[in-house]
Amino acid sequence: MGMGAVMQKLLVVEDDVIICGGVKVFLESKGYAVDCAYTFSEAETALQHSYSLVILDINLPDGDGMELCKKIRSTSGTPVIFLTANDTERDMIEGFQAGCDDYIAKPFSVELLNQRVMAVLRRSAQEYSSDLFYYKELAVDFGKMQVFCRQVPVKLSVTEYRLLELLIKNKGQVLTRESILAKIWDCDENYIDENTLNVHIRRLRQKIEADTKNPQYVITVFGIGYTFGE
Repeated sequence: MGMGAVMQKLLVVEDDVIICGGVKVFLESKGYAVDCAYTFSEAETALQHSYSLVILDINLPDGDGMELCKKIRSTSGTPVIFLTANDTERDMIEGFQAGCDDYIAKPFSVELLNQRVMAVLRRSAQEYSSDLFYYKELAVDFGKMQVFCRQVPVKLSVTEYRLLELLIKNKGQVLTRESILAKIWDCDENYIDENTLNVHIRRLRQKIEADTKNPQYVITVFGIGYTFGE
């Protein structure tokens, strides 16, 4: 990962180990980080972390991909692409009603899958510019630059706010310290150095985290940088 590189994390939920492995190897060659889950319950465990996109087989040995998609939808806008052997129109309509973003029928080419992944991630990045954001007990109104924690307004400095906004807008990705430093200046437009960044992160945590020793929002990824949420 070079300067400012951002790696998007994808989750592939597919009970066929060979397909799952093949998709993982191919998408990792395209620069994504990929986790695999082979069952509904493994997927539920994996989804306690955040992903940029989920590729989801409809028929899982211990559950239904449609149900899993509805569960994902109930808590997040993470894009979902269905993989399925049933590409009848009725199944596709049901999939879109469950909240999926796209649909690929098996057998499929990994290159086609990659194009679909890129298209869905592009669309979701555009939709992400919406003004309101909720996660656990944190709410941010980007339009008004207001932050609420446990429904109480939080007073952040301009730099703390920028830092939080940068992490949220890149949710599901790890931002290197270099990429954060390159994008954040203090209120007088002075460049921020590593030490100042540490101070801002500490102050931001003191204001929004219930327990600064065990943060839920601003997470340190040791040796790399920071990410938002799990």
